[in-house]
Amino acid sequence: MSVNKTRGFLYTLAKLLGDFQAISSGNPGKMGKRLGRRAAGKATGRAFKKMFK
Repeated sequence: MSVNKTRGFLYTLAKLLGDFQAISSGNPGKMGKRLGRRAAGKATGRAFKKMFK
């Protein structure tokens, strides 16, 4: 397994663990913030991809 694949796997795992932590807290505010921030991050990523393509 290459370093890049390992890094990608670890980043994906960290995102999933963050989601799990927000859900397991039971606090709806934390879950909402998490969803909002992930959505904003995806939108920003798509915008930058189009800008620098």
